[in-house]
Amino acid sequence: MNAQLQRSLGRLERWNIDEQGMLCITTDAHVRITAYSATIIRVRVALCTGGQPQWDNHSFAVVAAPQPGIQLDVAEQNDALVLRTKALTVLVQKNPVRMKFFSAQGHLLNEDEPAFGTAWIGDEITTYKRLLPGERFIGLGEKGGLDKRGRGFTNWNTDAFGYGAGTDPLYGTTPFYIGLHSTSGNNLVYGIFLDNSYKSHFNFGASNQRFSAFTVEGGEMNYYFIHRPTVGEIVQDYTLLTGRMELPPLWALGYHQCRYSYFPDTEVLSVARTFREKNIPADVLWLDIHYMDNYKVFTWHPERFPHPTNLLGALDAMGFRTVAITDPGIKIEAGYEAYDDGVKNDVFVKYPDGTYHTSEVWPGWCHFPDFTKESVRRWWGDKLKPLIQDGIDGFWTDMNEPATWGNRFPDMVEFDCDGHRATHKKAHNVYGMQMARATYEGARRHYGSMYPGGGKRPFTLTRAFYSGVQRYAAVWTGDNTASDEHILLGAQLVANLGLTGIPFAGVDIGGFNGNGSRELFARWMSVGAFTPFFRTHAAIYTKEQEPWSFGEDVEEICKQYIELRYKLLPYLYSTVYEATQTGLPIARSLALFYPFDDMIYDRVAEAQYMFGAALMVAPVPSTKDLAKVYLPEGEWYDMHNDRKYTGKQTIIVETPLERLPLFVKAGHMLVMQSVIQSTKQKPNDTLYIHLYAGKTGSTFVYYEDDGETYLYQQGDYYKRAFIYNPQMQTFRCTKADGKRLSHFRNVRLIFHGFGTMPSHITAAGRKVALERYSTPLLKPSSGYDPLGVQHRTASEAPTYSAAIEFPAEEILVKW
Repeated sequence: MNAQLQRSLGRLERWNIDEQGMLCITTDAHVRITAYSATIIRVRVALCTGGQPQWDNHSFAVVAAPQPGIQLDVAEQNDALVLRTKALTVLVQKNPVRMKFFSAQGHLLNEDEPAFGTAWIGDEITTYKRLLPGERFIGLGEKGGLDKRGRGFTNWNTDAFGYGAGTDPLYGTTPFYIGLHSTSGNNLVYGIFLDNSYKSHFNFGASNQRFSAFTVEGGEMNYYFIHRPTVGEIVQDYTLLTGRMELPPLWALGYHQCRYSYFPDTEVLSVARTFREKNIPADVLWLDIHYMDNYKVFTWHPERFPHPTNLLGALDAMGFRTVAITDPGIKIEAGYEAYDDGVKNDVFVKYPDGTYHTSEVWPGWCHFPDFTKESVRRWWGDKLKPLIQDGIDGFWTDMNEPATWGNRFPDMVEFDCDGHRATHKKAHNVYGMQMARATYEGARRHYGSMYPGGGKRPFTLTRAFYSGVQRYAAVWTGDNTASDEHILLGAQLVANLGLTGIPFAGVDIGGFNGNGSRELFARWMSVGAFTPFFRTHAAIYTKEQEPWSFGEDVEEICKQYIELRYKLLPYLYSTVYEATQTGLPIARSLALFYPFDDMIYDRVAEAQYMFGAALMVAPVPSTKDLAKVYLPEGEWYDMHNDRKYTGKQTIIVETPLERLPLFVKAGHMLVMQSVIQSTKQKPNDTLYIHLYAGKTGSTFVYYEDDGETYLYQQGDYYKRAFIYNPQMQTFRCTKADGKRLSHFRNVRLIFHGFGTMPSHITAAGRKVALERYSTPLLKPSSGYDPLGVQHRTASEAPTYSAAIEFPAEEILVKW
């Protein structure tokens, strides 16, 4: 290869070690290898300019520091250096410098491509990895498809209106992927997180059979190599680095109704009243840009919304929360408070000559705050205070790629980057994340001052993002299209986001762009009920997309699935709590559980996902009355009729509009409550635990708090484990943990698929009686029997239940 065209790491000239790793000095570069933990190794490569490496020691993504006291061994061989932890071995070849990563058992996990390694073409730096036999690649967040092998991707946050299944890039950047391969009968997994916010490119064997590669167009090569035994544990390590979501307010898990735009205020009130009149549960109404005065952020339109406090008070009285949109562009207009104050405080980004950059967006010509600067983030957060005082409950950060008319934000524009000044090339991909951060921090600060004694949890939604955004906001997948393709694509994108540390994500249900059919809306609403962030949204000049917009039959389907969502809130909130503790997603790719099952990568199954640990969702097009569903290893119960299936097979199921394929994993449980109209309403005092018989057991950690404040951080919560052990033939509830008393005073255990009735049920030492149970999880409509109560065959096990007081002491069931 012509060295003038490409330079790669040359010969190792010298090296030294410290307690965290080692520094390797080559002919032209420095390579720093740091053990962050026994399972996480950081690799940094920087060219030497004037004899010194140009390290970039700032990250918006990583919040973890290297763990102290890691058992680390470094040894020298004739042709290599070897660094070992308890879980990983890194072999650094001396000439030329190349790296190999091994498991503790000596299995090769990943290695540099021998000829290329890490190399430069101009300012671009690329690390090339040898493609291993049968290797698959998953992750990268907002990218379509599950297996990325044979494809290439770019990370450059883009306003991608009306995108398709193959569109890349989209709105966000999460440069983290997981590699999977097998050797000598051993299934091996590893993760690589490329923490560099410049435009980046990933090649997983696209247009070649030799290597995978990741490239950045500026800065240093900076990646973290992670090895744990399972995909889930790798996601946990990745979120240890980049942080985990905080508990959102409970209402954020309810149903959200949005449109571009509901105006004037009388229309907003009409939509709210219609939900309540029709007894369709809903928690949130959203205000798009038409609530503003000529699209100027932090304002109210004087004619459309003349009395915002009265409006928001009326919505609150009906049990609704309100979320308002904010865009980053500040209109250049003397007398506009945000503009005048922004100039006074010098918050806007500038050209190198010191003049403000201007671009055109909704309000006209605008300046843009530098969200990469702490003082500007605080300035923005303080601008939210009047909206919060008016009664706004949450904020929606949009157009923050940043998007401008022309979509050519000049690269020379300068940003602070927390004191590490840089151009737009570095700041672009983190701009949206930092706007979300400014919004979250400001809202939390002001909600805290207005609601002393525990504060009020903020809710923030963002379109553009970078790794670590889960600390500040939920994410939605932008301006999708009303089509069956997008039902399936949206499910893939949300599950892929979960694999990259973003558990709280969703899509525009019904499709933002275009007019969909009544069948499409019905089907999408059923899938949406099992999406972490559950919001309908549509563009201006499209059909209305409320649950009642497509006729009574579609309304009934929508209502039933929304009601099921609200019944599942105890299960969902507990799963969200788990995400805050472990980083595991809410909508879980099947690759999290079955990464070496080839069928999950097939077109039949790649849109399927687990909603929590127990429930598998199989999105299908609205045009299909019959569909194929793949059931992975194990046993599965059709949630509609309790029919049990053996896994590792593809089945054909009926899929009329009212029947979304849903399957409960044997040995697991669904925890439910009664229907409520919003989370401001309390359910009845009975908690329902649906337990499904299986050969393998499970543990479900039930979690409850006030759903609103931060008092849970002071121990004001209620938590206990529900444990099913089929080998011991027992089910038990452990003693409760936390200072809080449960809202629920009774629990009803419902036993699905058990061939024999429990012989012994005790609660706090007292025996409990058993009875037959036939209440469906989904109410039959139009003669359809979604739980098969009317048509269950004699060979299928009857369902039994037991009503129990919900004591703090242990509950025990024996067979």
